[in-house]
Order: sequence, then C-alpha cells, then structure tokens
Amino acid sequence: MTVDGAVRRIGGDERRARLGVRHLLAPGLRAKSAEEVTRSLVALHATDAATVYLSTAARLTEPGFTEVERALYEAGSLVRLLAMRRTMFVVTLDSAPVVYAAAARAIAVKERAGLLKYLAEGGGWDGAWLSEVEEAVVAALAVHGESTAAQLGGYEPRLREQVVRAAGKPYETRQNVASRIIRVLAAEGRITRRRPVGSWTSSQFRWAAAEPLSEPPAAEAKAALARDWLAAYGPGTEADLKWWTGWTLTDVRKALTAVGAQPVALDEGTGYVLPGDVEPAPAAGPWAALLPGLDPTPMGWQQRDWFLPDEHRPALFDKTGNVGPTVWWDGRVVGGWAQRPDGEIVWRLLPGPEKGSGKSSGTGSGKSSGKGPGKEAVAAIAAEAARLGDWLGDVRVTPRFRTPLERELSA
Repeated sequence: MTVDGAVRRIGGDERRARLGVRHLLAPGLRAKSAEEVTRSLVALHATDAATVYLSTAARLTEPGFTEVERALYEAGSLVRLLAMRRTMFVVTLDSAPVVYAAAARAIAVKERAGLLKYLAEGGGWDGAWLSEVEEAVVAALAVHGESTAAQLGGYEPRLREQVVRAAGKPYETRQNVASRIIRVLAAEGRITRRRPVGSWTSSQFRWAAAEPLSEPPAAEAKAALARDWLAAYGPGTEADLKWWTGWTLTDVRKALTAVGAQPVALDEGTGYVLPGDVEPAPAAGPWAALLPGLDPTPMGWQQRDWFLPDEHRPALFDKTGNVGPTVWWDGRVVGGWAQRPDGEIVWRLLPGPEKGSGKSSGTGSGKSSGKGPGKEAVAAIAAEAARLGDWLGDVRVTPRFRTPLERELSA
C-alpha cells in the first residue's frame, strides 16, 4: 500500500522481527530483571495477578516468581496503577508519574465522581463524609502498616457501611462500600497494593500508604508515553495507539506530533515510528514462546492481523476481547496452551491438531500443511512448555478470563 509522506514501507516480516527483539522473546535477548522486562513493554497487564509473573518469566533468563516479588514488594521498583483503558497495569516506579499524568489521572477523576454518586444514591453520604473516611483509612495505614481490606474495616468501621442496590426489586442487594472507597484511594495514588494474602496468584492484596507521585503536565506526559509505546510497539497506527491508551484521536495526534513521529507504510495503511527508527530490525533467529492471557505483546495493538490470523481469534479470545494463553513461533501466534489440574502444561497448534500438538514432555507430531510450523517449531515450543512447567512446579494457574481453547486443553 502506498502512503503519502511515508519514509519507507515496513512489512509484516519486519514487524515480527522487531517484536521478537524489542519484547525480549528471542532466547538470546532475554532480560535479567523484572524492571528490564517491564521497561521494554512499557507496562504489564495486571488485571490477573498471575499475568505479571508469567509475562515477566517468559522473558527472563532465569524464570521464576521471586524476581517479580523482589521488584514489587522489596525494592518497590515496580508499582500498580489503574491506567490505560481503566485497566490495572504494573509499571516501573520511574515511569509511574508519566503514566499517571498521561492516563491514570483522568480515570481517577471519573472513579471519584462515580463513587460520590454511588454513595449519595445508595446511602445518602456526601463528599464531606467520604473525605473523613478516606483520611481515617490513610491514618490507620500510617499507624498499623500493611493491612487487608478486612483489617481496614476494623480500624475504620464506616468502611463496613452498606449501599442498597436495586431497592425494592426482587434482585435487591447490599454491598459494602469498602472496596469502592479503597479503589479510589488507590487510583489517586494515596494508597498502594502490597503483597497479597496467599500466593503470588492471589488478588487479595494488602494495602499501604503511598508516597504521592510527581505529576508532569498532561500534554508532556502523553508525548512521553507515546514515545515509549512507539519504542516498544512501533510501527503502529493511530488506531493502535488510541486503543492502547484509551485517549481521544485528537490526543493521539497531538502526542505523535510532539514526538516527531515519522509515517511509514504498513499493510493496513499509515503507521508511525520514532524519528530515525526506520531501519530494519536485526534478525534474532526463530524463537518460540508461551505467553499468558492478557500478555502485553498480543494486547499491544488493536490491529493484529500481521501476527494473529483471523481464524485463530474464536479459540484464543473471550467474548469481551481478552486474549488467553498463546503459543508463538517466530513472531506469529500459532496456537494456545493451558495448565491441567495435575500441573501438566499442554498446548495445541492452530488450526486443528493436524498441524502439531503436544505436552510439556515435548511430544508433538510436527505435521504441517506446508505453511504451518514444522518440526523445528514443535521442538522449540515443547522446550518452552517444559521450561514453564519446571518453574511453576506445584503452582496451579487458571486465567481470570477463560477462553475456549484454554478451557478445552485444561480439562
């Protein structure tokens, strides 16, 4: 496709080569730290607590959960933010002010407005009441340290107040206000999530008081976030960046202009790269990867045809657009994987088992229709499945958003 003003054309092969290098998926390019992985991807999806660990481990030279826990809970160099698309992410502490100002702050404002309406309609409480409760929660954390939501309810009884929903209806319910109030405090950066109760797969977090983040001007922050996204995911289209950030198209265009993004021709139209980032990516050699549900790589673009065939989508996505566990070969999604109740990692190439299937033991037919992955791919995927199974050990992981193929394989 010809695009006016494009400095050059970047095809699918080159985009897939960039992906393998910049997302640290080629074995020789894996990282040594969780911070390096997070920085390379800009942000890790954290709606499902396990995704943070699985996404990081897939890109570490020494996979495991202890490295992520070190960064999150000991060094504090990674933090959770409710940010792009009103989604929970993990970002580096250094980048948190930019992400907050560029995406999270506007969401926090909407969350507070929604909370005030919720409290007024459900219990007749106003902003002054809410402010008193919030101050009490922050003060309790300063005194008692890390605490669960239940413990906070003991320190501040007003958190145990209930809101009536659908009053007078057959489906009338009562909800504690605690979760909504705590969520807004976290969205505003006044408190933060700490080590959860239970294992690293748990989302029952303890809470702690947080140091306020510096907040650069919104336009400056959006330009910085666009720059980071282009460095990790470029080339990408305006639609890709709009979808990933949740911004308006006007904000996207202003940010691309601010960073001096250069237009390039993609199969789907005009894409953008950072100034000077137009040279072909170095070849990383063929690589295999097993990525978890909601991994940043398949969730990095709105238009995914160049790495994810349309015919694979029904098996790999749920009905709301969340991607499940995926199997990759040299820059393309070629199948899916799951963990069975006994801990076995199983996977299947798509479409159909006739193109190869296997388990973590490395079995697999390696059959191909001529275009599908062959024996080299099957062997490499089996090795990655074994690597994943080894570090998971006795841990069992069930994705928060189940997809058809994952459900089938895990049965």
